[in-house]
Amino acid sequence: MGVAAVNAIVSPWFVRRRPAALAVAYNGANVGGIIFSPLWAAAIAKLGFAVAAAAIGLILVVVVWLLASTVLSRAPEQTGSMPDGAAPAEETVSAKCARPLPGSPLWRDRKFLTLAAGMSLGLFAQIGLTAHLFSLLLPALGAQWTGPVVGLIGVMAIAGRTLLGWLMPESIDWRLVACASYAVQIAGTITFIAAAGTNIPLLILGVVLFGLGFGNGTFLPPLIAQLEFAPDDVPRVVALIVAMSQGAYSFAPAVFGLIREWLPAGTGATPGFYVAAALVQGLAICAFWAGRQSRLRADAA
Repeated sequence: MGVAAVNAIVSPWFVRRRPAALAVAYNGANVGGIIFSPLWAAAIAKLGFAVAAAAIGLILVVVVWLLASTVLSRAPEQTGSMPDGAAPAEETVSAKCARPLPGSPLWRDRKFLTLAAGMSLGLFAQIGLTAHLFSLLLPALGAQWTGPVVGLIGVMAIAGRTLLGWLMPESIDWRLVACASYAVQIAGTITFIAAAGTNIPLLILGVVLFGLGFGNGTFLPPLIAQLEFAPDDVPRVVALIVAMSQGAYSFAPAVFGLIREWLPAGTGATPGFYVAAALVQGLAICAFWAGRQSRLRADAA
């Protein structure tokens, strides 16, 4: 149930309201983390780890099997429905305008390359910073409050993604939205620098700003792919950009850990660490913007 799978399952059912539908679907991961983490802890405390793992694993298999066989495996046509209730003649923007890119031409397409780079760079910064954020906030907030404050990232991710999905008009340029989202996160990292590891209100504000864009790193690139590529290419594009970004951000915690080692500045005040995160987020903005310029030139031609 990763990004590529959720996108493939949800997209056939929605055209006009696809952003809102994907936002709700992706929010399931955040809500699941909020709800099931304490349930896991309670089950392990009451039943022991082995019994709790077996019981929850069995429930997971049964529930997913039922959903997959009765709902997720069906297309709108199989149920006599149309996406969004649209007429059969209606097409998406990508179906009308995009040129198919089978095989190797996709790897030379600037829109694809900038989309993959923007997603990879953005998630690299997000995962790298988040992996170390607890230890960075701990000296100022203490053990009691650091966990809930870091948990604000998940809450703000849900809020930011939901607001974008429901409020943005259909005609919005989603690459510009991605640039704005990472700009908000850069504002959050700058706020962390201003906090100097000791100013608690600024640290919390930094978490809020950083969290507002957190969910959009996985939410926006598939939406951009839906609009910029032919329908037959979209599943491959989404799967590739997700795989490339996962391969990139898997190294992020280690890389940012090395940055902390190379640029020591106390336990909570590490401006070099935050500057590095902001620079990577800035590169993500440049990648999304470059793809937008390429698309505008193609449309003008």
